[in-house]
Amino acid sequence: MSMKRRGLLAAGTAAPVLAAPMLANAQPQVLWRCTGSFPKSTDVLWGVQELFARRVAELTGGAFQIRNFAPGEIVPALQVLDAVGAGTVECGYTAAYYYIGKDPTLGFGTVMPFGMNARQQLAWLHHGGGREIMEEVYRDQGVIALPCSNTGAQMGGWLRKEIRTVADLKGLKFRIAGLAGGVLSKLGVIPQVLGAADIYPALERGVVDGAEWVGPHDDEKLGFHRVAPYYYYPGWWEACSQGEIQVNIKAWEALPKQYQQVIEVVTGEMQVWGTSRYDMLNMQALRRLVASGTQLRAYPREVLQACYQATQETYAEIGEKNPRFRKVHAHWDRFRRDTQGWFRVAEDSQANFLALAERG
Repeated sequence: MSMKRRGLLAAGTAAPVLAAPMLANAQPQVLWRCTGSFPKSTDVLWGVQELFARRVAELTGGAFQIRNFAPGEIVPALQVLDAVGAGTVECGYTAAYYYIGKDPTLGFGTVMPFGMNARQQLAWLHHGGGREIMEEVYRDQGVIALPCSNTGAQMGGWLRKEIRTVADLKGLKFRIAGLAGGVLSKLGVIPQVLGAADIYPALERGVVDGAEWVGPHDDEKLGFHRVAPYYYYPGWWEACSQGEIQVNIKAWEALPKQYQQVIEVVTGEMQVWGTSRYDMLNMQALRRLVASGTQLRAYPREVLQACYQATQETYAEIGEKNPRFRKVHAHWDRFRRDTQGWFRVAEDSQANFLALAERG
């Protein structure tokens, strides 16, 4: 991350606000279209997309307008990268791991199984060389990617039946995104990739036996608790989930430099807004879900150990065929291990101390 961008983020919105009249007068009027992967019913995810467009307009005195489109209005939910890369739209709000079929390395832009939490992921992207090492991956798709909100830790999904052993995974039809689908297939799961709007009817009709989406707030809004009684944790495949604004390279390069800086500042603002809002809302929703009869279940240790082993095998197999994946994975994994040590020393010990103190 450049010193210029860090300075802009540190300064917040003060400088762009003061400069807005000058920008509006000196720069051309720009109108972009932004398509997204998340339906309007997911108020935080869709809210990020809406707020992003509004803040860009505000900080440019109305000269830079972005018109938002929900999934299906221009392209389906899982074709945002295609549309942005082809120039059908100038930008899109999505998650890179939806497109690992194009290049599995894209998964590192969002989250990887048994990976980093939201703070680690953001530290890797902005200060650990993550954005720099991923730049080539995105450019091959015709886009640049700007981190823009994170859901934080996610849950392990809704299931119509309990999972007690690894054998219970065999033949399970499970909606899941990213590389975790390939991991689970090693254990007999039949992974399904579905957009948010398609998950509930698939669960209701028994097309899938289970599904993961985000966390309590979004999952409650989509009604999964009405068709699947068991809510599992942890979401080992998504210790966080990094969203991003993807911008067509030619559209980005055609922007005035000041507008590029505004987008960088606003995506940083959205990172704080989205992540903190999920942290506030998820616990409230979880209480309501449990009170209404949702049964929380932890994945058994045996299952987690099998999933971890399958994950490491998957990383090794992909790396043998894809040198770029192997390079990015090594870089990411070193950073993950280094920062995990810090969390163990400082934050895990603090949490354990508080737990003991509260018990008296």
